[in-house]
Amino acid sequence: MSKKKIIVGSRESKLAVIQSELVMEQIKAHHPELELELVTMKTTGDKILDKTLDKIGGKGLFVKELDRALREGEIDISVHSLKDMPMEVSEDLPLLAFPKRERPTDVLVLPKGRKEMEKGKPIGSSSPRRNVQLAALYPDMEQKSVRGNVQTRLSKLDSGEYSALVLAYAGLKRLDLDDRVSREFTPDEMIPAAGQGIMVVQGRLGEDYSWLSCIDDPRAREEAAAERAFVTYLDGGCSAPIGAFAEIEGDEIRIRGLYCDEGTGICERGQIQGKRGDAAELAITLAKQLKGEA
Repeated sequence: MSKKKIIVGSRESKLAVIQSELVMEQIKAHHPELELELVTMKTTGDKILDKTLDKIGGKGLFVKELDRALREGEIDISVHSLKDMPMEVSEDLPLLAFPKRERPTDVLVLPKGRKEMEKGKPIGSSSPRRNVQLAALYPDMEQKSVRGNVQTRLSKLDSGEYSALVLAYAGLKRLDLDDRVSREFTPDEMIPAAGQGIMVVQGRLGEDYSWLSCIDDPRAREEAAAERAFVTYLDGGCSAPIGAFAEIEGDEIRIRGLYCDEGTGICERGQIQGKRGDAAELAITLAKQLKGEA
């Protein structure tokens, strides 16, 4: 009997492929009766590297081509980094599974062979959220945008363009490059992006995806929902500096948030803790508080 074939769609960057392969391995371990095949594609967000995301249309540019392939039946599921997903997800393409979260923190990476940052060279970061927090941590250091995949950014760093980079720990770990980490920021020093460290599997409405339940982690799903509720309330695209990090501890959930008012430039950060079942309401309460203060 031939195996049922599942076509998995992914961005073509090395990190995206590794993440998709991790998900495929987990599915295969539980469902040896399925045959999984990977199809990769270049997204608009991967092609336009000379502008920051908020200038070219936001995070949706990393998913548009994969969404089209899903709708047209070219692929059966797609695998994304949750932090690349727009807050508004089309009803016909639901988020189906949230595998276990990798470490969600941000890290500082120095050029190869250096023990400290070189004065007079900027820190590379293309995220408004990281930039406002970097300004507080390193007030005497300039920041400069850096785009491209992780390897591209590291080669720019090592060739002397930057004194350091700020990257997500999860991406470096999955690429087996976590030996490059010089400093791991605590979530209090630098609040991560909503969904950082979480992968998500997307599919088509109305199809049977019960076989994906084996990789769905309730904790990752709940933390993701809380973080996205915070950002959605504040209408956070790519341009406003917003960070959200939810942490489940037993029956409790702690949510940290960062909000910057684009008009006044005032940034507020805070946290809230409560029952795990009230996560979305807690996130919105925190968002309202920080917006009012800013």
